[in-house]
Amino acid sequence: MKRAVLFAGVLIVTMFGMNLFSQDYRMLLWPEGKIPNRKDLGVKEDTVDWHRIIGIQHVQIPDIAVFLPAEANATGQAVVICPGGGYHGLAYDWEGTDMAKWLNSLGIAGIVLKYRLPVDKSNVVSYLSPLMDAQRAMRLVRYHAEEWHIDKNKVGVMGFSAGGHLASTLGTHFDPGNPDAKDPVERISCRPDFMILGYPVISMADSITHRGSKEALLRSDSSPERVREFSNELQVTKETPPTFIFLAADDDVVPPENSLVFFEALKKQKVPVEMHIYPKGGHGFSLAINIDKHTARWTQDCAAWLRWIEER
Repeated sequence: MKRAVLFAGVLIVTMFGMNLFSQDYRMLLWPEGKIPNRKDLGVKEDTVDWHRIIGIQHVQIPDIAVFLPAEANATGQAVVICPGGGYHGLAYDWEGTDMAKWLNSLGIAGIVLKYRLPVDKSNVVSYLSPLMDAQRAMRLVRYHAEEWHIDKNKVGVMGFSAGGHLASTLGTHFDPGNPDAKDPVERISCRPDFMILGYPVISMADSITHRGSKEALLRSDSSPERVREFSNELQVTKETPPTFIFLAADDDVVPPENSLVFFEALKKQKVPVEMHIYPKGGHGFSLAINIDKHTARWTQDCAAWLRWIEER
């Protein structure tokens, strides 16, 4: 049975006159008119064709698209998904809605985050908006956990490329919530229970970073202190969530060293971590269905890891 899709109480129809992504809900992250770190400069969001991938640029009103499995199939797990795009845009279907549908096939809720991008002048401070949106998304999912048949202690984050940087930032820059907040959502912890990182940007160090992502994120402040703050391999603690990492050895866009240094940092802190480096696939391979059959096994490896996380 097809469910209604609501956005601030209004039925959503795509530019093609149909519900393109078949999500169950689309929900604003922030109360209308109260988006933090934003100034209204009249910037308009764009949906563009990135070589048969649906890209979104200039996000102004961040939201989540909620894809739920049938209640009878639900495991209680949920994953907030951060599509990549170099912090310049979002590969929304390629690394977003397609991932949510795959997670649904495992009985897991997929929550696609449409986050603000630091390159837009509508941000007061460039690097603050993506993390604010990711933290808010995690809190919102927990706030609606009972309604969506989710276990609030089984909510993870997944990110690809620059979205992997955002996901790993969420996993290393979380807080328990503000117990004194008037907004009940803000009283909830934003710590992910686990992380899934696909060919991620991790570090802002010049020797291994993805320069485009770094320049986009830290455009307003690339001081040594800020570079260290967002070099997530330096922010790992024993409280960092268990992590699954996958990438291709022939990635010539984001150096594999990003994943390697994060793996080592997690291992040093005795955080459970599993990493798969496939020989081929390059960068940005999504499900890898039409790219490399061996690399496409990452979904099987990840599904097994998710079952292990659920049972541990």
